[in-house]
Amino acid sequence: MRESGILLPIFSLPSKYGIGCFSVEAYDFVRKLKEAGQKKWQVLPLGPTGFGDSPYQSFSTFAGNPYFIDLGPLMDEGLITKEECDALDFGDRKDWIDYEKMYHSRFKILDLAHQRFERNEEYDSFVAKNSWWLEDYALFMAIKGKHMGASWDRWALPYKNREKEAIEKAKEELKDQIESYQFQQFYFARQWQSLRRYANDNGIEIIGDIPIYVAFDSADTWANPECFQFDENKEPIRVAGCPPDYFSEGGQLWGNPLYDWDYHKETGYQWWFKRMDYTFTLFDMVRIDHFRGFDEYYSIPYGRKDAKIGEWQPGPGIEFFNALKEELGEQRIIAEDLGLLTDSVMEMLEESGYPGMKVLQFAFDSEWDNNYLPHTYHHNCVVYTGTHDNETTKGWMAGVPEEIQNTITEYLGREDLFEQPEGSWEFIRMAMSSVADLCIIPLQDYLSLGNEARMNTPSTLGGNWSWRLEDQFTIEVVEKIRRMTELYGR
Repeated sequence: MRESGILLPIFSLPSKYGIGCFSVEAYDFVRKLKEAGQKKWQVLPLGPTGFGDSPYQSFSTFAGNPYFIDLGPLMDEGLITKEECDALDFGDRKDWIDYEKMYHSRFKILDLAHQRFERNEEYDSFVAKNSWWLEDYALFMAIKGKHMGASWDRWALPYKNREKEAIEKAKEELKDQIESYQFQQFYFARQWQSLRRYANDNGIEIIGDIPIYVAFDSADTWANPECFQFDENKEPIRVAGCPPDYFSEGGQLWGNPLYDWDYHKETGYQWWFKRMDYTFTLFDMVRIDHFRGFDEYYSIPYGRKDAKIGEWQPGPGIEFFNALKEELGEQRIIAEDLGLLTDSVMEMLEESGYPGMKVLQFAFDSEWDNNYLPHTYHHNCVVYTGTHDNETTKGWMAGVPEEIQNTITEYLGREDLFEQPEGSWEFIRMAMSSVADLCIIPLQDYLSLGNEARMNTPSTLGGNWSWRLEDQFTIEVVEKIRRMTELYGR
């Protein structure tokens, strides 16, 4: 079935109090998706973010970001007041997120709401049902607060090593803080599932995003060090990244701890099964980031300042995905298979049956056999104009070298393409008209926005994940999207 959807992170939604959340504006966005004839809404990871504000570096692979909690229902329930919210500084720009102000204000108002909250059966049921991850996460965050936000490898040794006496003492001393974090997760889950049900009821499925790696400073690594390549002091031995290439002379040093795949295999991949099973309670489809890493992964010695020195190591391969299907059944997964792919990766993708990704911004920088060119597609793929790591299409077009401009105009038969203020729509048309079963377009491209609306610039810190939608998603744009969708049978 030919379908299409829009990529827009939760934090980029318009709303009050400084960041997109599960507010009325989110429900309005769902209605516009329906009116535009879309069937999918793709979001970025929903986890709580730390230094750098990246949704791909979360304090937990299971927890939700408290910033996304809509404060309106907390007011309606009498847990906080509008005056208390208005007295806090969430930033003064509607088009940009000030994460520093968000950190100092959002937790303050949520802690106040928790102080006035009276536990009930629904809350107790949520805590009990999710205790297998929630207990570690809430305790982790509370102890992190006790250590002034320091990474867990810098905590006092009894806490770092989870010594029984220290942990029991922390549970008693930090009881209020622990319950506050549990309270946040309760409201996050309640509001997210309400929004998801509304989307589903309106014919919109939500595509989530799961990073292959977890952050080093996370409840996942602290509570499950045996799952990772750590030494006896719980320090990483080797970390993740990508080798030097045309785009990055020093490669990309992500710094995430690498999995001990031998341990995961010995334990029947149970940690991963729990992770994937839980993820599908949040989303209808899931994009797995860095799919190649399951075939082989780039391993960099811990302590390096760049990724120049490293080696490729074998991952679990197709055995992992076969085990996943046997344990959990068929799951609707999109494989992020971008970048330089080896024959073994392509074989793993084909055997898995998962659709891979095609990105039009990658289609014109090599010869005519480039497999990102639409005429090379098969139906089992998902086509994008660009991803969260790309420039917007308008911003990208502004920097395309003349020889590639000539290639694009020849391919499209549009000599005036690069003179058009809405040239990005020709790339949308190219994606929509392709044979790909699914077409996902970042909202910025439908709005013909430049790089002022770029989501992320890889290998940079600061200024990313901050763009927010204002009032540009008008009924005129909705109708134009709907017509394009109808025209190409999506």
